[in-house]
Amino acid sequence: MNFLISYLISWLTHSFFSRMGAANYISQLLIRIKRHIDNNILIVGDINTPLLTIDRSSKQKISKETRGLNDILDQMDLIDIYRTLHPRTTEYSFFSNSHGTFSRINHILGHKTGLNQYRKTEIIPCIFSDHSALKLEFKQKKKKFGRNSNTWKLRTILLKNDWVGAPGWHSG
Repeated sequence: MNFLISYLISWLTHSFFSRMGAANYISQLLIRIKRHIDNNILIVGDINTPLLTIDRSSKQKISKETRGLNDILDQMDLIDIYRTLHPRTTEYSFFSNSHGTFSRINHILGHKTGLNQYRKTEIIPCIFSDHSALKLEFKQKKKKFGRNSNTWKLRTILLKNDWVGAPGWHSG
């Protein structure tokens, strides 16, 4: 479910925001999915909006719509995890060739109470795209491996059951 919400937001953002502006669209979308967001949810992707002045090389002022989006993020206790862990870093995730500017429009948003789950985050340059990748590392509790571990392993014997792959069978 967590991944699905992130994927839908990313898809919907790219599909529909051009009519009303990215910041307004994301604001409305967050309000609609508010009840599904908790400290285990991450919203990841290109929201096409730098949230702060430090997130753009041109140092343009933040628009009224983006200030409204930031207010909604604050009300929902959502934070930009990269910016929280790197409050003064000027590193960008997107280069606009037409404008000759850099910005950080790709974000990892999460609930404030989940901040202690993350070890580090970074922007990884990509030579095949005008966008860079975002990486978020989670803190892991020491796990005991063995019979009672929390590791999941596919039991291949299950794939031999007749119902797997039968017409009309689905996982959801």
